[in-house]
Amino acid sequence: MTADRELQFVTDALPAAAVRCARNQTFLWVNACYASWVGRSPSQIVGRSLVEMIGRDAMREIEPYIARVLKGERVRYERLAQFPGLGERWVSWMYTPTADGWVAIGTDIHDRKVAEQALKAEYQKKDEFLAALAHELRNPLAPIRNAVAILARKGSQDPEVAWSQGVIERQIDHLSRLIGDLLDIERIARGNLALKKERVALETVVDMALESSRPHVNAGGHHLSVLLPSERALLDADAARLAQALATLLKNAAKHTPPQGTITLSAAVEGGEVVVSVEDSGGGLEPNAARRIFGEGAGVGLRLVYGVIQLHRGRIEARSAGPGRGCEFVLRLPLASGSVQDVRRPAYAAIKSGPVRVLVADDNRDAADSLQRVLVLYGHDVRVAYDGVSAMQIGREFRPRVAVLDIGMPGTDGYTVAREMRKQHGREVTIVALTGWGQEADRRRAIEAGFDHHLVKPVDPDALNVLLAQTGAERR
Repeated sequence: MTADRELQFVTDALPAAAVRCARNQTFLWVNACYASWVGRSPSQIVGRSLVEMIGRDAMREIEPYIARVLKGERVRYERLAQFPGLGERWVSWMYTPTADGWVAIGTDIHDRKVAEQALKAEYQKKDEFLAALAHELRNPLAPIRNAVAILARKGSQDPEVAWSQGVIERQIDHLSRLIGDLLDIERIARGNLALKKERVALETVVDMALESSRPHVNAGGHHLSVLLPSERALLDADAARLAQALATLLKNAAKHTPPQGTITLSAAVEGGEVVVSVEDSGGGLEPNAARRIFGEGAGVGLRLVYGVIQLHRGRIEARSAGPGRGCEFVLRLPLASGSVQDVRRPAYAAIKSGPVRVLVADDNRDAADSLQRVLVLYGHDVRVAYDGVSAMQIGREFRPRVAVLDIGMPGTDGYTVAREMRKQHGREVTIVALTGWGQEADRRRAIEAGFDHHLVKPVDPDALNVLLAQTGAERR
């Protein structure tokens, strides 16, 4: 058997199309699979030009790839092609240069491509649903945060009121972060959660975790002991994320421990690390199960814990002496580098600017009215509109220095209002989008519509006041 016959025999056995072409773009040989695709016998294809066999339209599409392979480059691409013997199919081609032309290997990937497109469409639907859900959840959080800010500005001396305000504010922060996670499906699916790190004390993280998990512990009638190190342990960490992970471990301990059990949270500083242990008197684990607990079979909660600890450059392991003998989770986190710093929430710097004329427009009356009340307490002159048409009318008469606009107002939306105000007042007005729509595409669209800033509900009133003060100071 000659070499050519052997090559033909081998390529005919391939479940893929194989083609050899000359530099003048004629077929030198083809295998049986490719011949079946085009609905011709090999003898009817060899010696004829590509354009004659596949048509001018298809030739125009593949000419850039042919040019690259003739320059000596290995080329891979996918395209949707029409074949007489197959119909319309997605095919993956790989071109390999040879001395007298190139060899092409084609694989039918139609089923995979269709499945990918269906999956992509499904993800798109989920993404749209979650974006809408996040928007609807953020809207009620905005007036709640504004109401808490009003109570704080009133300065109640009652310690119970002050404690309650702190709880509400922290839980709003936590809910806002959870809502933010809904918007990034790929990040959640891959466990690639972004962290907002700052210098934080271990006891702050523990307090936040206890606040979230204590109802679960109390519901089981468990005795909870907390033992923290005498020295102040500082971490470079995302406090909300770390507290969420620690709270998950405490909730799991409460769930898997029989009523009236014991749960111990202890921490110690060992070298350059802080070691935190959550131990319970619950059902325990088989030794092998303890080693595999963060593997493929882990629940969403434990996988989240594992991912958060890893993102903090830490380690976590599960231990158990066996069934019925309780379980212990031990996590190790690096201590913050550098000197000890004050870890209290920083106050915003005071900026002397005097009152600023502010227009607030939002069809959610509670959100608009509560924000007006907060900003008035800061000393600003505030007008409110509950729809886009009223916002444009008040804007013409009031001539605000800052316009804080909701995007999703019915009828005339925030984008339209922003464009009109920019046309009327030019750069004399700073236009701020305050909205529940927080995806990157939403930010880009807001900037393109003329907004100067894009803030996501619920906004921190102190942060908004700083922005207003800066605007007022710049334009005095």
